[in-house]
Amino acid sequence: MSTEPESAPVSAPETETKALPGVLSEIRWWVRDIFFAVGTAIMIVVFLYQPVKVEGTSMLPELRDQERIFVNKFVYRIEEINRKDIVVFWYPKDPSKSYIKRVIGMPGDTVEVKEGMVYVNHKSLNEPYIDPRFIDRSKSYAPVFVEPGHYYVLGDHRNQSNDSRMWGLVPEKYIYGKAVFRYWPMAKIGTLD
Repeated sequence: MSTEPESAPVSAPETETKALPGVLSEIRWWVRDIFFAVGTAIMIVVFLYQPVKVEGTSMLPELRDQERIFVNKFVYRIEEINRKDIVVFWYPKDPSKSYIKRVIGMPGDTVEVKEGMVYVNHKSLNEPYIDPRFIDRSKSYAPVFVEPGHYYVLGDHRNQSNDSRMWGLVPEKYIYGKAVFRYWPMAKIGTLD
């Protein structure tokens, strides 16, 4: 006969067993939320806004080399392209490259450059976004009729821009977005004109 009391099976403290399902549930919620946030971000980038790095100086003074902007890829599905919009498009001579320029000529317009000044339908175009130092007053370009479904685009830095003056019109189907917001550098964060 043993005088030692029988030992009862030992179980984990009640708080430990309750905590484990709570932790797993919390992790499940976090994974779900992260998955949803990443999925939403991908949808926004694919269908609405695309971050773009500006390369070159053709849009000075509005946009500088290496600045980062957002391009709205959806806006032209619900509204028309307007004169003076800054658009991003596939370069007509090599659609593997994209360019950023300002819309100057709309379908049906006649655009002419005389001694650096732009005329649309024989009227001087008011361009407050142009720095006078960037106008090449020594050059003129013959009038161009903008065909339906096409646009005449120019860079703001007229001395440094490779644009419609050199290679012609941009088909509307090549325009994939409107530059709307600068997010880098932080000192210049804001909407684009």
